[in-house]
Amino acid sequence: MKQEEGNVGEFMAACICMLMMSVLLLSYMDKVHLLDEKSEINQIARKYILKMETVGMLTEQDRTTLLRELSDAGADSVNLEGTTIHRVGYGNTIELHIRGRLRGTYDFEEKRVSTAKY
Repeated sequence: MKQEEGNVGEFMAACICMLMMSVLLLSYMDKVHLLDEKSEINQIARKYILKMETVGMLTEQDRTTLLRELSDAGADSVNLEGTTIHRVGYGNTIELHIRGRLRGTYDFEEKRVSTAKY
């Protein structure tokens, strides 16, 4: 039996190709996870603007739980500047403005505007 001669160049090309595909797959999965985190923050903002509609403002208790939920979702350096913190009457505009960072690197901003039903 005669052993076939192999070509090292073909083997190296296949290995490099597999390595690059692995890097692309890991990068893709990281970005999908980041989109999931942003989507979760979006849902949290929606939940709190609905609460604010019924109360007419962001209460101190809601503010504390909002910050905790955002932290649990991976957000840090959260700023709520521009959010309605004083009670407004029926029909007036209320705002929830959330700015922060995900994973300490990616800035995000979530702004919700609605009408008070209080």
